[in-house]
Amino acid sequence: MTDPKTHSLIEDAQGLAFGATMAAFGILVLTHLGLVTGQTAGLAVLISYATGWGFGPVFFAINIPFYLLGWWRMGWAFTVKTFVAVAALSGLTMVMPGWVSFATLNPVFGAVLFGFLSGAALLALFRHGASLGGIGIVALMLQDRLGWRAGWVQLGFDALLFAAALALRDLPTVALSFLGALVVNLVIAINHRRDRYIAT
Repeated sequence: MTDPKTHSLIEDAQGLAFGATMAAFGILVLTHLGLVTGQTAGLAVLISYATGWGFGPVFFAINIPFYLLGWWRMGWAFTVKTFVAVAALSGLTMVMPGWVSFATLNPVFGAVLFGFLSGAALLALFRHGASLGGIGIVALMLQDRLGWRAGWVQLGFDALLFAAALALRDLPTVALSFLGALVVNLVIAINHRRDRYIAT
């Protein structure tokens, strides 16, 4: 008999595929508009803008040190799923620009759209026992250990990252970017509640 509190392999695969694809589409929207974001993805975006290196390889490389932390505190299953999600996102961001283009994309709407896409992506990954690595692993650890909501932890990290972003982007662009990051973190803070929803 299947335990109703656990996901099957097929369900996990679908959740990881959905999360990675929606996150990659969110990054496509973000970088099309020249915006930045928070968390590990935001750091990768800033490095990409500053160096001209592709987001995908930078994002994949940045996450490598966090896998040991994830393995130690969250277990092997979480770490393997996170590795798969990060690798899928990295690969998709390299090929997706050839699949999707925008003739018109309002920057305000684009920032909010990025936030909704990324928030939904992270929720799917969290509920299937994965994350997109980096600060997401730390945020989930703090939520599980101390009860701090993952969204609020990530928002604090984002504030520091956006301060650094002012060195590469003008204030209106950073303000729009912060709107997108705020939407991401509000989606997570409101919806990723272990006292209301059971995540396995």
